[in-house]
Amino acid sequence: MKMRKVIVAVVMLSLLALPLVTSAAPLTGEDLGLGTGTGNGEGAGDIGLGTEDIMTTINSIIRIILSFLGILAVIIILWGGFIWMTAMGDDTKVEKAKKLIIAGIVGIVIILSAYAIAEFVISSGIEATAGI
Repeated sequence: MKMRKVIVAVVMLSLLALPLVTSAAPLTGEDLGLGTGTGNGEGAGDIGLGTEDIMTTINSIIRIILSFLGILAVIIILWGGFIWMTAMGDDTKVEKAKKLIIAGIVGIVIILSAYAIAEFVISSGIEATAGI
């Protein structure tokens, strides 16, 4: 059993090392995508660094997070509706469903408020620093 593990490990390592052994050209930092990020032709575009303002990037991240949370709140509301529809008159399930639906609605209100506040703060920050 131990010998089988050793053989499997050797085969896996050899398969992983095979592309490096068979490559004809020596590998350099540029071949591996390790540019400097200076933006002088070998940097920003090569390693995926954006050229947008940091406020715009933060705004995009906040929008993505709040969108995910909004989808989660809608799923909670749908789950509450599903529980209510399948309760078949069971009062405890109906109360649980009502609580889920109310929690989802409160979540959506909080998410929309957070979105409005974040948009206001970031747009104010962009306008304030536009002249700098």
